[in-house]
Amino acid sequence: MATSDEVRSLPYNSGMSHLDILIPFALPPAELAADLFREIDAPALAMLLARSKSEPAAVRHERFDEYSRALPHEVWLAHRFGLLDRLERGGSPPVGAQMLRAAGIKDEAAGTGTWFVMHPVHIHIARDHLVLTDPRRLMLTETESRHLFEIAKPLFDEDGRDLRFCNAGTWLLRSDDWAELKTSSPDAAGGHNIDLWMPRGPGERDWRKVQNEVQMHWFQHPLNDEREARGLNPINSLWLWGGSDAAPSNGASPYGAVFNLGGWMSAIAESAPRHLKAASAADLAAGHGNEPALLVLEDLVEPVLSNDWAAWITVFKRLENDWFAPLQECLKSGKMEALSLILTNDARLFRSTASRSSLRKFWIKPNLALLST
Repeated sequence: MATSDEVRSLPYNSGMSHLDILIPFALPPAELAADLFREIDAPALAMLLARSKSEPAAVRHERFDEYSRALPHEVWLAHRFGLLDRLERGGSPPVGAQMLRAAGIKDEAAGTGTWFVMHPVHIHIARDHLVLTDPRRLMLTETESRHLFEIAKPLFDEDGRDLRFCNAGTWLLRSDDWAELKTSSPDAAGGHNIDLWMPRGPGERDWRKVQNEVQMHWFQHPLNDEREARGLNPINSLWLWGGSDAAPSNGASPYGAVFNLGGWMSAIAESAPRHLKAASAADLAAGHGNEPALLVLEDLVEPVLSNDWAAWITVFKRLENDWFAPLQECLKSGKMEALSLILTNDARLFRSTASRSSLRKFWIKPNLALLST
């Protein structure tokens, strides 16, 4: 995986052969699709979709169990980087050990065992169940997180479990005897009755025990009183997911470069030779020759998880201007051979591939209808 000093923006390379663009939550809920698309003017995206290559419906559309422990875009990424079998065993993307390596933790203990991702979170009480709040919205500072970490760590130490601090929102836990535990990604569980997404399998009772102990130590802690006084949610629980063994994957990356992958996504793509940043289509990086590349645009995730559809529309319009329109021009001019869009929501994945030749289907009118079917 690329280190932080390797992440950079460079001019677009005209030799790019194929670009995959993964856009989580670009597919609106069916009941809102008509109203949302009336508010969006996206002619470039509409043309890329309507004039894409002919493919069977089963290839274009994939539906997922609404109670899946991983979201469609998470499953797609695990599959692309050769980790689908591990995801199916563990339920959520297997990224704990990869995130440990990405954090630069390379001591002897970090090189073995099963590692999980852990988030300090807020769980609120709905009418008759408990709901996980999106961790992105917590505004947890590093000082606060480290204070909570120091309270929690001895409780894990008692059971011989190795808890490490990664950053304010993410801790990492080694627990070899929980290797078969099925967990859920926080985005899959967020906004739902968490009982359906709690860890299940060997070790679940031990997990709930230590989770409850941490919750009791944090309950009415002055730090949480201060947060509530500032109008912020208290940190009252932990979310565990992403278990993976420390052995690096031997699989080769399907991409010569990946763009805009952060956090666990960057970790799951650790085999990619180059991890780069691009603010718009004009910034797509050079240096990977004629190899395929992957771009991830996560801008729509937070509006959807916050149920803020006005923000979703605003972001969608920006994606049209910054990405879809310029990339359509790249295809037309031959600077790119093919472009695949992978668009998802919480239960569906849609694939569409356009090329320079497919855009010549002038008799097909651009439309966004495929996104609402």
